[in-house]
Amino acid sequence: MTITTPHLGSPAGAWTDAQLLYALEEVVEKELNRHLKVAKDWMPHEYVPWSDGRNFPGVFENGEAWEKEQSKVTEIGRIALVVNLLTEDNLPSYHHEIASLFGRDGAWGTWVHRWTAEEGRHGIVMRDYLLTSRAVDPDKLEEFRMSHMSEGFESDNRHSMLHSVAYVAFQELATRVSHRNTGHQSGDPVCDRMLARIATDENLHMVFYRNLLKAAFELAPDLTMQAVRDVIVNFRMPGHGMPGFERAAAQMAIGEIYNMRIHHDDVLQPVLRFLKIMEIEGLGPEGRKAQEELGLYMGGLDSEASKFDEKLAARKARMAARAGA
Repeated sequence: MTITTPHLGSPAGAWTDAQLLYALEEVVEKELNRHLKVAKDWMPHEYVPWSDGRNFPGVFENGEAWEKEQSKVTEIGRIALVVNLLTEDNLPSYHHEIASLFGRDGAWGTWVHRWTAEEGRHGIVMRDYLLTSRAVDPDKLEEFRMSHMSEGFESDNRHSMLHSVAYVAFQELATRVSHRNTGHQSGDPVCDRMLARIATDENLHMVFYRNLLKAAFELAPDLTMQAVRDVIVNFRMPGHGMPGFERAAAQMAIGEIYNMRIHHDDVLQPVLRFLKIMEIEGLGPEGRKAQEELGLYMGGLDSEASKFDEKLAARKARMAARAGA
């Protein structure tokens, strides 16, 4: 794929993905070294309440069937935990996507493999916690996993390296926020601690990609602005294809784990503000157009989020009135 820009960088006035990958390699190495210095290794098994575990029916004659009442986790916590884990389960597909796009050599390759290894912990600890604490129906969880992974995963942004970098800068923060809010709403301090640990990793991943996006703006501002606009306007979480995702997403929105207000205030705005994207000057015609369209979209999203806030407040009021009746 070849993309054109009026800015200096490529002698021919055009950038290929290969040229952009090469141009950003030094930044990737710098951010990788920073990440390795601040990231702390942790042991998934230390976050699992193993003493609470007991056998399920199957090869064990004394297995105890799962029942919802066995779990300390709230209903909304259970819904969000399943969505979060099924999202993590597709790691092989995510690795294939970014390894194919970013490469397996040099600093890019080292980051791809390190990121994959760190993400692998998240699925391990979440599944161990869910099964040991009996937070979810194990049979349903496995059925969902098989169905979700059998469908595979194809990134909406696989056509462009810049679009992919822009997407993960926001998506990693979205995942952090979802995990953190799930922990808060779970009703179980053990679950909250586990998800807080995962959220710390996701935040560091966001910082890596956010800083890489900053370098891309310095290198190819018009193209990067267009990529950010496209990603934000068409943003979807990576788990959108899982069974029952729409209903679960609606429940998570009402449960204040992830909704339009959270997406606008806690995911999109922090990255936009840090990079001062709406203040960037000196753009060409296409870059300015993308910046303007991004501003309009953010304004519209804020308005839609306000409408959602009003509906949510009204719903809470109705529920409180019924409870007090």
